[in-house]
Amino acid sequence: MSLVTRTRLAGLLAALSVGAAGVTTWAYGYGVEQPATAPQAVVRPSVTEGTVLHVVAHPDDDLFFMNPDLSRSISAGVKVTTVYLTSGESDGRNEAHSPHLEDPEGPADHAAYAEARQNGIRAAYAQMATGDRTSPWERKSVPTAGGGSAEVDVLTARPEVNLVWMQLREARSISGDNPDSLRGLWDDRVPALDAQLTSGTPVELPFSYTKDQAIDAIAGVFAMYRPTAIRTQDPTPGKASGGGAFLDHQDHMYGARFVQAAAERYAKSADRPHFSVQNYMSYANTSLPPTLDPQTAEEKLGYLKTYAWMDHEDWCGSPAGCGDRKTATRPAGAGWSQTLRYARGDGTSWMTEGRAGRLWAFAVLNGQMAHWSRSGAGAPWQGPRFLPGTGIDTGATAVRLPDGRIVVFGTRTTLGATHEAYGREVVYAVQSAPDSVAFGPWQSLGTPDISNVSATSAISAPAVSVDDTGRMTVYVRDSRHTLRARTQPAPDAAFDAWQDLGGTRLLGDPVTATDGSGRRHVYAATASTVLAWVQPAPDAPYSGPLPTGLPATTGPLSASPQEDGGVRLYFRRPGTGAVGTGLAATGTAAAAGATGDADSSSAEAQFSAVTEAGGDGGYGAVSVAGRLLAGRAGAGTVSVSGTDGPPSWHQSQMLYTGAPAAVAEPDGSAVAAAVGLDGGLHILAAAPATESGPPGSGAPAPWHRAVQPWMAALAGRPGTGSAAGPLP
Repeated sequence: MSLVTRTRLAGLLAALSVGAAGVTTWAYGYGVEQPATAPQAVVRPSVTEGTVLHVVAHPDDDLFFMNPDLSRSISAGVKVTTVYLTSGESDGRNEAHSPHLEDPEGPADHAAYAEARQNGIRAAYAQMATGDRTSPWERKSVPTAGGGSAEVDVLTARPEVNLVWMQLREARSISGDNPDSLRGLWDDRVPALDAQLTSGTPVELPFSYTKDQAIDAIAGVFAMYRPTAIRTQDPTPGKASGGGAFLDHQDHMYGARFVQAAAERYAKSADRPHFSVQNYMSYANTSLPPTLDPQTAEEKLGYLKTYAWMDHEDWCGSPAGCGDRKTATRPAGAGWSQTLRYARGDGTSWMTEGRAGRLWAFAVLNGQMAHWSRSGAGAPWQGPRFLPGTGIDTGATAVRLPDGRIVVFGTRTTLGATHEAYGREVVYAVQSAPDSVAFGPWQSLGTPDISNVSATSAISAPAVSVDDTGRMTVYVRDSRHTLRARTQPAPDAAFDAWQDLGGTRLLGDPVTATDGSGRRHVYAATASTVLAWVQPAPDAPYSGPLPTGLPATTGPLSASPQEDGGVRLYFRRPGTGAVGTGLAATGTAAAAGATGDADSSSAEAQFSAVTEAGGDGGYGAVSVAGRLLAGRAGAGTVSVSGTDGPPSWHQSQMLYTGAPAAVAEPDGSAVAAAVGLDGGLHILAAAPATESGPPGSGAPAPWHRAVQPWMAALAGRPGTGSAAGPLP
């Protein structure tokens, strides 16, 4: 870019301002004085955009485990496609599951049962998209990059809604050792896996895939649809206590690993958009509190009943049946109709302040850590830029060192040339210098899981604390659902070994905060309460796990230091989605912890009575900055509220992925951020609090893209907003 162009661009960007109503505007011209009546252009508020691709192992995994994200994406009008890796043929009988009966009624017909499940899925999607389960589909066979064929169904009334049937053989067992399965193919126990074609499919010729061909076939579907958001299942759900059975269906787990490998392959292709990946929890939801409000759960159950063919009317005219009668015996599943949980990417600590008001936001796109930055209050955002290295899992944690440098943490999955090499580790990268866009290489902290790593790498995303000297401590929930930590003995030094901090049956990601006395707090949820680890004094060993007396939550927690020195927790209430909050009573946690007796009933971290914040409904994590609360409203959109005052959401029109983040500015204002389904960073700037209300109360600014397409175009950059070179 020429010096003249840079100068003009700087003049334009300097004209950015926030209007009286909080709406970002900019003056026309390049630093040239304008008449007082010069028009202003309003930044377009964010709406749901992008292309969403779901990949699941079986027909109904999407309805059970990805709704209401699925139905809301369809309602938003974006292109939505779901890929089914297997035919889901099970025991071949469209009736209550009966694998243990010596003489089950009727002969097994795997092709017909698989077709019945297809019919039920088409009905559910037609209902979600048009309100009519009989809305017709165009069905065709297409060749795949793996040398086989797939069935592609296009909803005639809503052609942006597609279904892709890969039609591979399923394991026909939740955890049984069957080599003819995705698990057997991944573990190199069979040279190829055959297709299980459904009756009535337009795919005419049988085929099989080697492991590499299966990855190619899935990556080819990605290339065909060019998703900006990929939703799939959990590749590392872990095992039951003692190393027993998988905590999920083996097809879910190994299907997600094939998706990981295909996404890595697709990321290497040219001319594709940036894409995010979201993983969903499946069977483990059974033992956890419900996350959805009654209205949303009832809507979700309605689509499942359509799939299950509850009325048994022959509306589809297929001898195989018009839905899945196995599901009809229990359409809610094992409580799954009341729940949606992300397996990772539900942390809110991915944005932080650097020096002099500079903000840094991190997210994983294309399997790489991306970052956006803003040089100061009112300055334009730039990015995304990418740290070198691939295989980074969804989710990021960012912290600031005392000298102003930023450190970003995450986890990385190594696929390896063989299945034995598969594993997950905690990694971090340190900014080269304060304000620099360059970061050092990824450094590994390994994993606290030291046995059977390839099958049990169910570690959480890391939480990170920094003391006044710059020493960092990393906290991770391991596959045994206990809390582990690694600490630096000195700033910039190598970390000590993993410590076992105890706890049982921990869920999700731990969170940490430092109170006004310099004592660190760590919190982690269980299915029934929240546990605490608290330093009795700065630099003292932790006491814990301590009971908090807090009620059950749905999992994700947010911890916010308070001006009076305490730490406040925010969480979702089971069964309603409402946001609850409790304040750690100042000093009582330290006094309790000073006993050093984690098993003593007298040792506990006392919390104030739980009160309500936010608005009705919603699910997933909420982020807090000062008095601004950001999270998912009942409609699924990213929204904001005040932490005090009447609970209500100021809703946007944008669905998003993962969790929002928020940072308080020195002047009392706040910035909230979310990654949209388009893979872009979207922000909201809230004005400082006033006597009449919290930041953003009354007329909050609209959510909008952090990097506008017109800014990228003026800078000679692609419309995705990617950037190169130093920051101003």
